[in-house]
Parts: sequence; C-alpha cells; structure tokens
Amino acid sequence: MAEVVVNLGPRLREVRLRSGLSLREVARQLGVSPSFLSQMENGKSQPSVATLYSMAQLLGVSIDELFNMEDVQPAPASTTPLHPVPAGAGGVASKDHAGQRLNRSDFSSPVDAFPRSGGPSRLSVSRPGERPRLVMDTGVVWERLANNTGNDLDFIEVIYPPGSSSTNDDRMLQHAGSEFAYLLEGELEITVGFDVFTLRAGEALGFDSAQPHLLRNLTTVTARGIWFVRHPHG
Repeated sequence: MAEVVVNLGPRLREVRLRSGLSLREVARQLGVSPSFLSQMENGKSQPSVATLYSMAQLLGVSIDELFNMEDVQPAPASTTPLHPVPAGAGGVASKDHAGQRLNRSDFSSPVDAFPRSGGPSRLSVSRPGERPRLVMDTGVVWERLANNTGNDLDFIEVIYPPGSSSTNDDRMLQHAGSEFAYLLEGELEITVGFDVFTLRAGEALGFDSAQPHLLRNLTTVTARGIWFVRHPHG
C-alpha cells in the first residue's frame, strides 16, 4: 500500500497528460490551486478521497485504474482532450465521465464529495460543460454551480432522472445541516420525517436535513432544481 501511495502522484500526472488537459485546467475544474495539484503529481501531497473521485471523473478513469500501476504508459504526443460529460436530452447524462457511478452510501451527503479549495474567493463563474459533476449510483446528478461558497455551503444543480431516488433501497437519509431547493422542472415526491408531499416546478422548500428524508421522481419526466446545501464540513 505504501508503494501505491508513493506512485499515485506520477500516475495522476500520466493520466492527466494522456487526457490532453493542462495542469492549470484540471486544477481550475477541480477547484484547487495549480500548485496543490503539482504537489500531488510530485508526490509531495496526497489527495483526499473526494479529490480522487473528482479527478477520476474528470480524467475519464476509474479509481481502481488510478491505483493500478501496471498499465501506466507514456502519454501520447497528441490526443483529444477530455471534458466533463455535457448534459444530454433533458439535462441528464446516462453515466458519469469515467463510466463509473459513485456509491451514494459512501457519503453522508453527496456534496461532501466535492473537493474544497479553502476559503471563499471573491468571484466564481461557471459555465455549462465545465462544472464539477457527480453521478450517483441512484442516477441522481449533482453539479456544482459555484466553488467559492466555503466549506459549509454548496450551491448546486440537482437532477433526478425518471424513476430515480435519493437511495437505491428507499432508505431515509439523515445528515447534519439544512437544504433549500427551488424546483425548475418536473416534480418530486418529498418525504421529511412523517410529512410526504409532492414538490412541483416553481415550488420551493427548506428543511433541516438532520430529519430523515427521501426524494423520489415517480414520473416519466426529468426533475431538475437548484439547491443550497448548508452542512458542517471537516
């Protein structure tokens, strides 16, 4: 395991070069500084699990591939750059860029998987196709709209494809913090504690996420909304 950790930096660099993305561009899309990414590639700093997930998604590889050193090949002289998967019909990609969905059970809240870049910066501008995007094994998509919200707040777009749910087994979720949402299109069945209701396009809600809760799209139409998630982080 120690050897794998030591070799992870060069492996990250090989995969990045193979993708055709510059160090500065990868750092920008991950929401970290270029110097921090350089330190990771040189083995002087170790990425968090959340950063590894985001890097794997951005670079088009699985976590297993990042740790598998046997198939490392020199980066080709030229290659077609890879970019985050753009939204498909209805704003939903069928799977994430790496072809591997994140296990929803690995996170108390999916926003915990987004990498952090320290304190809030003065300005954050994001554009479609360039934002950090997480695709859960439940089919739900989380896309970060701003990376300067600090460590305890996230501003994200949430997409529930038809038939998708917060969890695969209808398990109620519970985590510290609160959520505020405005539904742009579609509708969701919302369960918070003992309350069950339908949220429709144009409607909004806010709730204490320490209460057991579950969101489901029981329709054949994609549901899409804007979320502010406030949560303690590290």
